[in-house]
Amino acid sequence: MDLRQLNALVAVADAGSFSAAARALHTVQSNVSTHIARLERELGTTLVDRASGALTEEGTAVANRARRIQHEIDALVSDVASMHDEVAGSARIGVIGTTARWLVPPLVDYLQEHHPKLHLVVVDATTTSLVPQLTGDRLDLAVLHVPVDDHDLESERLFDEDPMLVAPLTHPLAERTRVSLTDIVAYPVLLEPQGTGFRDMLDIQAARLGIVLQPQAEIDGMRLLASLAFQGFGPAILPASAAPGWVGGDWKRIPIDGLDGRSVGIAWRRRGLLSAPARAVRDAVREVVTARASDQPGVHPVSVEAEPKRRKSRPST
Repeated sequence: MDLRQLNALVAVADAGSFSAAARALHTVQSNVSTHIARLERELGTTLVDRASGALTEEGTAVANRARRIQHEIDALVSDVASMHDEVAGSARIGVIGTTARWLVPPLVDYLQEHHPKLHLVVVDATTTSLVPQLTGDRLDLAVLHVPVDDHDLESERLFDEDPMLVAPLTHPLAERTRVSLTDIVAYPVLLEPQGTGFRDMLDIQAARLGIVLQPQAEIDGMRLLASLAFQGFGPAILPASAAPGWVGGDWKRIPIDGLDGRSVGIAWRRRGLLSAPARAVRDAVREVVTARASDQPGVHPVSVEAEPKRRKSRPST
């Protein structure tokens, strides 16, 4: 097998058909078909279902390995360039939206100043979406809610956020200056779905008090959840950075007593070695968080002494 065959298989996996894969690779469909057929003969199995264009189980396994090979080749080129005192190449980082809002602008400025030849790709998504992209080699790094429940990832805690209730001014809780979880449980609230880190953390703490939160609606996406609260659809429990003070509207941000907040960190795959660009981006994220996190109300950066730089991710509890 050779790289062209593996690249063709990954292109079919990503594009969903031979014709779309050919367009993505800037070639003709017959070339893609030939590469796939040769790879199938060598491996002695069918990799692509010709009727549907979908990969078989064997094809998926081979495509996953092929992505890792592509990633390592890219990293090889970047590492050689970095040995000449310059970081060049691409790095892909995923960032949860509420953090991306204040982290990404200074991160881009930092990288342009210190590593002008580094090409940064930023993916804005939820933690539940970023984890499979990271384990599947589609991202090099991800800034997300930690800890993450995946033994293939390592993570480092970057900062903690205070929990807040965002309530429309017409809501009864808006009259309060501070609230507790037992105050909130009397009303339906906007929440993330069960199985997401922040929601599970809230449910665990509510269970310890012998209460159950009433979801008015469940939204997988903290920024959308916050937007609904800002527009008066109902109160929402949010981490501090999801409700920045500069957002105007007829709503009030109320601190929640006795409730643990959210921890946000940066994660990467345990296997393999991060490329020079990815290592540079990870270091840049640390620098920016240290310099800027405390400027965000309710956000508290974690000191280097308090958090080891490399740590295996553990399941959420």
